[in-house]
Amino acid sequence: MLLCFSNHQNYRLVGFLRLNTQFLGITLNYLLLSFLSFFVGIIVGLTGVGGASLITPMLICVFQVPASIAVSSDVVAATFMKVVGGFKHWQQQTLDLQVVKWLALGSVPGSLGGVWILRCIKYSGNQNLDCILLRCLGVAIALVVVLAMTQLLLKIFLPNLNLPQPPEWDLNTNSGRIFTVSAGAILGCIVGITSVSSGSMFALLLIAFFRLDSSKMVGTDISQAAILLMFTSLGHLSLGTVDWSLVLPIWLGSVPGVLVGAKFCQIMPQRPLKLVIYGMLAMASWKLYQV
Repeated sequence: MLLCFSNHQNYRLVGFLRLNTQFLGITLNYLLLSFLSFFVGIIVGLTGVGGASLITPMLICVFQVPASIAVSSDVVAATFMKVVGGFKHWQQQTLDLQVVKWLALGSVPGSLGGVWILRCIKYSGNQNLDCILLRCLGVAIALVVVLAMTQLLLKIFLPNLNLPQPPEWDLNTNSGRIFTVSAGAILGCIVGITSVSSGSMFALLLIAFFRLDSSKMVGTDISQAAILLMFTSLGHLSLGTVDWSLVLPIWLGSVPGVLVGAKFCQIMPQRPLKLVIYGMLAMASWKLYQV
């Protein structure tokens, strides 16, 4: 009888310790996710780039989250972060509302089209959605890095190089509006599929064709991304691949981070910071392609 009681006590003790260890592990993961998201939020507030390009690979590679869940959860989490950051830049008047409006007219339908493509792949049953997304993420991030690094390095090492300037898109003309809406639709589709480029690729577009200064470029980029992601997140919610246990810790870290970053946006040197970010993105792209 005593032996049975002892075994029963030991069983309860082992079960209790296992539950507590599991609870501790989950808590530490949540704290780590919030901690890392805080720094990603600072980067987004400072530069307008790096949000999904860093958080999605982080969820996949560090926390072993399936690609489809990582993409959808990151889209929903990034929405609130970008809305807060966009509101802060609107208060500071460091954005161009006209550019935001015309980009959003193209990017919102484009992103919903990207989500529709994901839905077709998911319910066809013939393809592995996670495998496809990993490859798409790797390629999308690599494209962002190559284009951005090329532009940045040319400005740093060959500042006097007279490259042909792309034409400036005048939003007071029909051609300027058509180009803006069309480019927004293409990039929006990429965002809908991968969650990447809501900041990075749009930032390159703003620099190349709208000649915005550094602080206004960041504010405009974050604000248009906020509108884009609000609609994209609705599409991803309909897919049923959003994990709220990931979304909440990302919010807890990234929202304070993006406010801190937006506050220091006007005084922080952009080039050294972007070089570091693009180096991190290159490593993330390679890692995703190898998974």
